[in-house]
Amino acid sequence: MDRTHAASGHLPVMYAQVLEGLRVVGDGTYLDGTFGRGGHARGVLAQLGPKGKLLVMDKDPEAIAVAEREFGPDARVAIYRGSFAELAQWPATAEGLDGVLFDLGVSSPQLDVAERGFSFGKDGPLDMRMDPDSGESAAAWLARADEREIADVLWTYGEERQSRKIARAIVARRDAQPLLRTAQLADLIASVMPRGDSKIHPATRSFQAIRIFINRELADLEAGLDAAMARLKPGGRLAVISFHSLEDRIVKQFIARHAKAPPANRRMPVEQSFTPTLLAIDGAQKATDEETAANPRARSAVLRVAEKLEVAA
Repeated sequence: MDRTHAASGHLPVMYAQVLEGLRVVGDGTYLDGTFGRGGHARGVLAQLGPKGKLLVMDKDPEAIAVAEREFGPDARVAIYRGSFAELAQWPATAEGLDGVLFDLGVSSPQLDVAERGFSFGKDGPLDMRMDPDSGESAAAWLARADEREIADVLWTYGEERQSRKIARAIVARRDAQPLLRTAQLADLIASVMPRGDSKIHPATRSFQAIRIFINRELADLEAGLDAAMARLKPGGRLAVISFHSLEDRIVKQFIARHAKAPPANRRMPVEQSFTPTLLAIDGAQKATDEETAANPRARSAVLRVAEKLEVAA
């Protein structure tokens, strides 16, 4: 493990591939839109010279506290609490970026701390908000949403085949007892969805779906990709790590939309001109066998990298 993140106790996913993909130059400006505990950010900062800049963002106040404690004294670093969907609204990005990183999904510290309510394996308040100071908690939403809305969320964001059955059970249970704890919800889902031979906990897809919905993760991703595209300089690199197919599909389609001409439409009398504005780099990358053995959470990680192209005026 590299010293830049060994000291933090946090193992950033696909660390070497991310730094290679970003192609850091010493006087460049780089944005880490998902600081977490700073594993990737430390690697970028280690490669920056005195004129380089590192901009870090996160919705989570605990992540921002770590950034301010560890990086605050460094004049090369600027810190912003908020979603990467807002990156183009941050004045620090106005002069352009040489690289942007999004490490999607929930961070290891968020999963590991029961009080955050992300994990069905640790009993805690049923919260799931990455920013606990804004929005509605999972418990509050489950207390008011109707059966159809709950089922739609479980299917749309978790691809849960038993979404209707689970939603029906949630509504029936809350009428007798409020769902306030992660263990309550996990046990309820398990009771209507026996695990059988599967190694995956019955609540896995439902917890994922509720978390994505509560935090507007897919909408933020779409907005963040557009904002990154607007702020990247020609030659700048975009690197995105996804952990499930819904995220990766959005990233893949975004890169393809800017890199490849759309399929020809025979109904169009005149062929539409297309100028690529992105170049896909190396396609979908996966973690190495060595990394997945050391860090099981890397198994589902997919890294995609693209470079912004110079477009003639």
